[in-house]
Amino acid sequence: MAGRGTHALIRVAVIVRAPAGWLWWPGLLAAGIGMLIPGLTGRRIGLPAGAALFLLAAAAVLVVRRGRYLTLAQEATRAGTSVFLQDRAVTLRNRRRALRWWLLLAFLAAVGSSFAVPAAGGLLLAGLGAGLWAKALWLGRWERAHGALLWVRTDWVPRGRPAGPAVRAYETTGPAAGDAGPGGAKR
Repeated sequence: MAGRGTHALIRVAVIVRAPAGWLWWPGLLAAGIGMLIPGLTGRRIGLPAGAALFLLAAAAVLVVRRGRYLTLAQEATRAGTSVFLQDRAVTLRNRRRALRWWLLLAFLAAVGSSFAVPAAGGLLLAGLGAGLWAKALWLGRWERAHGALLWVRTDWVPRGRPAGPAVRAYETTGPAAGDAGPGGAKR
């Protein structure tokens, strides 16, 4: 159960959506660079393998922990009047700052993997971004259908996992609260 009293809340969909663009665009860039490198397997094998990895990664990210998200959403309580709602821009900046080195390493690994299988690593990275974006859209559909926005306490998501084991409950507000629309997009 969500504790009462003064605390800060972050939008669940914004947390999910934050790294999507930073995976998508560098992934496409890494795939493009990978197409310039002949690699060990060649482009004829690298591109179809990358396309398969893209689809598998997007689908996996979309379905992972969906049940946990739904359980937390269905058991969500109404947020109290003494909570602070974190701005979308602050959440995006914090998430991207926390992940910047991991994202850089992922980009370098995707480019490096092109020496073995051209473009596959980049398309895998782009697939992860597409899956996160799709999950944020799925959360947005839930929010629209229920007329409520999903929030989680900031102190429960230190590693940015809005459905992780440290998260005990979600809280809801009306659809007009905060500066992000359903799904975490800018209003």
